[in-house]
Amino acid sequence: MTSLKADFAEVIQRIRQGRELTHASFEPIYYLVFHPSQILEVKRHLPAWERRLRDEGWRVVVFSLADAVRDILASAPMRELWLRADRESPLDWAKTNDSLRNALTRKGQLQERLEAQLAALEGQESALLLVTDLEALHPYVRIGAIESQLQGKFHVPTIFFYPGTRTGKTRLRFLGFYPEDGNYRSVHVGG
Repeated sequence: MTSLKADFAEVIQRIRQGRELTHASFEPIYYLVFHPSQILEVKRHLPAWERRLRDEGWRVVVFSLADAVRDILASAPMRELWLRADRESPLDWAKTNDSLRNALTRKGQLQERLEAQLAALEGQESALLLVTDLEALHPYVRIGAIESQLQGKFHVPTIFFYPGTRTGKTRLRFLGFYPEDGNYRSVHVGG
């Protein structure tokens, strides 16, 4: 397992160098891949990494998927019905997860929030978006599905902090147990 600090330094170095035009994509999308057992360690490092980036002149914006998921579910029109159904059948996880998944993906709400953040940063010199808390997407959706819908919208360097494992140059396994997915159009470091 590689060092998180070294992997983060490599991601920043790659951002400075820019992306080469390849068959997959030219968008500035980077994944810092780390083993799921390191989720808390990454969260502990994040404030220092943000400070370092700001000290280097970056305008850092953090987009927490956990915050986005919480906001969407807290304001969902079906919330009271979900709570009542949960009290009646507290162990019906499949039904609960299906309802929550529908609320998050209905009308692309997560995608729209990330897209709005990317749009707000477009054209801003030295802007850098850090997308954190990807584990909050489990078991509802994987980030690759959201990323693919945003093709052409990444105009600022974006780092996804990805808890999972690499199974090749472009294949990732979300949280280390989902089936591998090779539909990412990004640079992967670590894992």
